[in-house]
Amino acid sequence: MKTWTAAAALLFVCTYGFAQTAQTAPTAPAAPTARKPCEDLKAEIAKKLEAKNVTSYTLDVVDKGKEGDAKVVGGCDGGTKSIVYSRTAPGAAQAKPAEATKPQ
Repeated sequence: MKTWTAAAALLFVCTYGFAQTAQTAPTAPAAPTARKPCEDLKAEIAKKLEAKNVTSYTLDVVDKGKEGDAKVVGGCDGGTKSIVYSRTAPGAAQAKPAEATKPQ
C-alpha cells in the first residue's frame, strides 16, 4: 500500500510540474531583428520626443556599459551601443543634425 501511495504522489508531483512548465514556457521567439544603425534609431527616438513636445534634451550614442547617470532609451548595433537621454538647461542650444549645419 505504501508503494502505491508513493507512486501516486510521485506521479502527481511530476504531472503538476509538467503542467506548470507547459503554461509558463515561452513561445518560440520571432525571427531575429536586423541590426539597426544607431543614427536611424536615434532619429526615431528624437521624433517621438518631439511629438510629445519634449524640449531641452540630448541623445547620445555611447558604448554599452558606459552610460553613466543618463537614462538608456535604446540599444543599437546589435546591443554593442546604447542611446542615452539627458536633460539640458532650458534655452541651451541643442545639437543640430549634420544637414542643418552644412554651409549653403
